[in-house]
Amino acid sequence: MDSIITSNAAEVGKLERTGAHSHIRGLGLDDKLEARTNSQGMVGQLRARKAAGVILKVIKQGKISGRAILMAGAPGTGKTAIAMAMSHELGDVPFTSIASSEVFSMEMSKTESLTQAFRRSIGVRIKEETEIIEGEVVEIQIDRSVTGVGPKTGKLTLKTTDMETIYDLGQKMITSLTKEKVMAGDVIQIDKATGRITRLGRSFTRARDFDATGPDVKFVQCPDGELQTRKEVVHTVSLHEIDVINSRQQGFLALFSGDTGEIKPEVRDQINQKISEWCEEGKAEIVPGVLFVDEIHMLDMECFSFLNRALEDKMAPVVIMASNRGMSRIRGTNYQSPHGVPIDFLDRLLIISTQAYNEEEIKQILKIRCDEEEVDMAEDALSILTKVATETSLRYAIHLISTGHLVAQKRQSNKVDVVDIKRVYSLFLDEARSVQYLKDYQDEYLYNEVPSGQNDNSMVIDQPAASA
Repeated sequence: MDSIITSNAAEVGKLERTGAHSHIRGLGLDDKLEARTNSQGMVGQLRARKAAGVILKVIKQGKISGRAILMAGAPGTGKTAIAMAMSHELGDVPFTSIASSEVFSMEMSKTESLTQAFRRSIGVRIKEETEIIEGEVVEIQIDRSVTGVGPKTGKLTLKTTDMETIYDLGQKMITSLTKEKVMAGDVIQIDKATGRITRLGRSFTRARDFDATGPDVKFVQCPDGELQTRKEVVHTVSLHEIDVINSRQQGFLALFSGDTGEIKPEVRDQINQKISEWCEEGKAEIVPGVLFVDEIHMLDMECFSFLNRALEDKMAPVVIMASNRGMSRIRGTNYQSPHGVPIDFLDRLLIISTQAYNEEEIKQILKIRCDEEEVDMAEDALSILTKVATETSLRYAIHLISTGHLVAQKRQSNKVDVVDIKRVYSLFLDEARSVQYLKDYQDEYLYNEVPSGQNDNSMVIDQPAASA
């Protein structure tokens, strides 16, 4: 019975949720930054991906900061997908993603919210040297009291290929060794400053000690040279994390509670000064990261004015923005501007344009999504779904994959067929059919304010009443 429970628990632990962009692995570029047609989950958008690759190379070099990029294109053309691909390519470079509406929904001022987002996107690599003891365990000898009362003592024998040493053990080290289940033949690493023990693996010289070993057993070479060595350890933290630790009484615990609140500018100035001193001494290194702001047209004039100034700071990250608007009104004003962004701020931006997908690219994307969601779909059903995507939208077609799979399972089939796609297409309306349904039955709905004779799908804007 116990084995059954353990097996089920292991399967639940491996369960992964499939997200909208979980199939993205990278930008799909070659060594010359040329975009492949279909690679790493990315399809099409060759020019946009190549432009993103150039920006990515500049970011990795860490030589520039304060640059802003606008990704402009119609809905469903892969703007967020390209941003997610960039985050996968960056590695340990900080990447922060926010939506513009978050700036207005937080319990703090708009400028403070943007400042925290900026500082979350700037990393600091702090270097420190620590003394470690690394070797293969030859013998562990633990002496216990006859009465069972009193502290334990013991001896630990470690060796490398060049030397062997015996260390006296105290109560704390014995407890750590027992917790890590260290035994003779293991290669361990001990941090002298903290006493933390890390089990690196099992020595190759002990590989034949047992007839069978578990799949999780890792074999490593016995260390050579001195037992005690100095090792440089690099910690990467964001400026925002340092701000929170230094501005709250509970220190780093405030990071887990999420109660950061507004941070005083004086605290940030002192931290900036200290970080600058560490950089001059070679103890730290600034890593300008990436801040991705989706739906940038939702910001107002105050936010754009703040961004204008913030991008001029030497510790500013690279800001990537996305907008699906054309000529639209700037929030909080009566002025229209391209993408809903003020002209003076637009002048600062490098603009990457995304184009609509063609039919073959849509088919490739749907095939990738089927593989990601582990859905086996017939070729005819995939062709029908591609046609649905071209006539409606790609997002609507992607939603039909999982629902079609459920319908196929209901008729006890493991493969999604044309009949399943037709079934879910009739069950779930797309935007155009939903609008048409509302027009046909608008009189039966409450608070209907659509003027009679309005036949297009455009949104109705209330006009101000003329003064008498």
